Amino acid sequence: MRVGLRLVRDGKADGFVSAGNTGACMATAKMVLGALPGVDRPALAAVFPTAPGTATILIDVGANVDSKPENLQQFAIMGDVYFRTIFAGRFSTSDHPRVGVLSIGEEESKGNELSKEAFKLIKELPLNFVGNVEGRDLFNGKADVLVCDGFVGNVALKISEGMAEAVRVLLKQSLQATITRQVGFMLSRQAFVDFKKRLDYAEYGGAPLLGVKGVCIISHGSSNANAIKNAIRVASEFANSRMNHVIEQRIAAASSQLENSDGKSTVAAHAGRGLD
Repeated sequence: MRVGLRLVRDGKADGFVSAGNTGACMATAKMVLGALPGVDRPALAAVFPTAPGTATILIDVGANVDSKPENLQQFAIMGDVYFRTIFAGRFSTSDHPRVGVLSIGEEESKGNELSKEAFKLIKELPLNFVGNVEGRDLFNGKADVLVCDGFVGNVALKISEGMAEAVRVLLKQSLQATITRQVGFMLSRQAFVDFKKRLDYAEYGGAPLLGVKGVCIISHGSSNANAIKNAIRVASEFANSRMNHVIEQRIAAASSQLENSDGKSTVAAHAGRGLD
């Protein structure tokens, strides 16, 4: 990992992909590449398929177990840039992704101290902020970017992986229960193939570590060849974009406004114009 990330740092490689130990990869990336100016903590952004056929980005899914409200504010900025750069044309025609906070209720008063304080800070950003979003809305396309700390995000990620596998196994058992169902499965085989593909993490490759000086994609430990192929595709798309430059600009604008507001965390409207 250190050798590969050093190649990225020295400009001899455009990106790094790993399906190894996640903690080791994140720690090494932070140490070798370093964080972008103004970014307090890099974050992992995972892609979730939604029922409408779109996708939702969940950030952070494990890079930071303990986060501060200011960290979640930066996660919102990085997630917005990531969606606009990579997914806007593919899953949405809007230039303004819907950004929400993953919480236990839609009301602003719901949640723990971290989520409630983060709500206030993200609300001040020039984003298309839709407020709190509940866990049940992760797969229904209610938001394009969902922000949370790494503890909650990693639990949500692992539960989703387990649910997808359980659905696959239960569906297979049900289809094999009778001859009639087996015949029905053969007649609609392609539909089930498409269904499995939409739930397969391998189709999304890996999660980028946003906020570091370079491209680092972290894949699932049990990644197959298709997952690695798609992780390389994600790394290539990331490297060919101006994503890190835009993240740096917008984080700097947010930090500048914070310093000029006597401790009150507000962000100037021009902070959202990095992609214009």
